[in-house]
Amino acid sequence: MVMSAQDVVGLIESDPEAMSVLRATADLGLPDWWIGAGFVRNRVWDAISDLPAAPPRDVDVAYFDPQERDPREDTHAEARAASALPGVPWEIRNQARMHLRNGDGPYLGTLDAISRWPETATCVAVTLRGDSVHLVCCHGVADLVDLVVRPSPAFDHAAGRAKVRERVTAKGWCGRWAGLRLEV
Repeated sequence: MVMSAQDVVGLIESDPEAMSVLRATADLGLPDWWIGAGFVRNRVWDAISDLPAAPPRDVDVAYFDPQERDPREDTHAEARAASALPGVPWEIRNQARMHLRNGDGPYLGTLDAISRWPETATCVAVTLRGDSVHLVCCHGVADLVDLVVRPSPAFDHAAGRAKVRERVTAKGWCGRWAGLRLEV
């Protein structure tokens, strides 16, 4: 199955569970919010591999609020999200402070932070504007739709590539998606 960015958007829009998660996140009113990583990547890889969608390990909601950096705000947002949509493994993080944990310089916004996630196929996210799903692929859509695991530029060094290999093994990606091509 060959997919384009528009096909990825269509895949998300046709998934009632994904749309419920997006609507619940929109209702939180977080600034500059996007849901990324496995929420998008796994759905795409499952569709391409003709596998049923697996339940998410977590739903990575990234937002950017430089005025409010208290981590307790993330906990409050997760509680509100869990109240609205119980059973979803929410992980909500303000990217305005995550650079400190990651040892980076300050991020300029949510998409800048997402662009620094470990693999190019993980540096993807969706948001909801009105009823429309918007997709961003920080390093292009090719690796995502071609099932390629490649370090993002932020992880394209010996220690970063080792971290990517460790993630692939720990998460069992090759066992789930036999067609993955590792370029690490």
